Amino acid sequence: MAAENTSKPQADERLRRDNPLRRILRRPELGAIGGAVVVWLLFAYLAGSRGFLTLSGAATYLEVGAQLGILSVAVSTLMIGGEFDLSIGSVLGASGMTIAILSTQFGWNLLPAIAVALVLSLGIGAINGFMVIRTRLPSFIITLGSLFVVRGLTIGITRAITGRTQVGGIKDAQGYDLAVGLFAHQYEVIDPARIPRPGAAPITADFPLSIIWWVILGALTTYFLLRTRPGNWIFGIGGDQQAARNVGVPVGKVKITLFMFTAAAAWLVSTIQVISVGSADALRGEQREFFAIIAAVIGGTLLTGGYGSAIGAMFGALIIGIVQQGIVFAGVDSDWFLVVMGLLLIVAVLVNNYIRKRASEAS
Repeated sequence: MAAENTSKPQADERLRRDNPLRRILRRPELGAIGGAVVVWLLFAYLAGSRGFLTLSGAATYLEVGAQLGILSVAVSTLMIGGEFDLSIGSVLGASGMTIAILSTQFGWNLLPAIAVALVLSLGIGAINGFMVIRTRLPSFIITLGSLFVVRGLTIGITRAITGRTQVGGIKDAQGYDLAVGLFAHQYEVIDPARIPRPGAAPITADFPLSIIWWVILGALTTYFLLRTRPGNWIFGIGGDQQAARNVGVPVGKVKITLFMFTAAAAWLVSTIQVISVGSADALRGEQREFFAIIAAVIGGTLLTGGYGSAIGAMFGALIIGIVQQGIVFAGVDSDWFLVVMGLLLIVAVLVNNYIRKRASEAS
């Protein structure tokens, strides 16, 4: 008689309840959120008495974080898909100059000019994605070439039309008031911590609309990545492109769409800047691609792809905004800002690797 098998069946690991602490440790944005708190406390101590803790102080670093955050959310999504885009800084300058030239040199209404700039930016993103797919060259090389081509064309065409590399007078263009309402409105907020004397006007600070754009874009991208099938495709492509292709994921279309997303983010930031400042500069956006990548990495996105989050990128950009403005409030020479950025990048990579390793061991 055969011996009776008394061993218990193994539970399906897909149905296993996971420890909430482990789930938290696995979140890529964990380090960035903690880092933002630490950096804010540091500058609150160093520069709290110099205006950093006021409402207007918060508006300054949130504005910097918002504009960089719009870029970093898109860059982070592309990096999760396993690619880089170094051309967004040039796209930012080209898009802004397109708006400025069409509205001031050719008399266009600002809204059609902004629409043309969007089409131009999406076209550059599509070309970048198409070139990466067809040539199979690293996106680092393709977009590095695009960076110089787009910037060179922007400077050359602008100088040929206007004779200079800066164009002003946008505030006098048709449709400016409507464009301000869509992209550059300032919301006046009363400071609750500074109660004015009886009869005196309340103390207020202006918060730009770009902060709302930043939050909306981050929330929509987070939902897309975590709750939709194409979002799951992006993680799959970044983790193992060939495996994703074998299960039917349209790798080429997804990557081209991601490059168009980064270009659209550059267009949005350029539009906000041009409408806010009232002028465009062919060199505007220079080095923004590197700061966006740094913000994404600080936010927990891996350089190797397949891992990261939009929320982490938002907090990464917020850290950079706090540091950039906090140094000014603290009275430190702004030349040290780049030193801090380099150190933050190295520390972020080390922390991310450590957290991910510990989370993998705990699972």
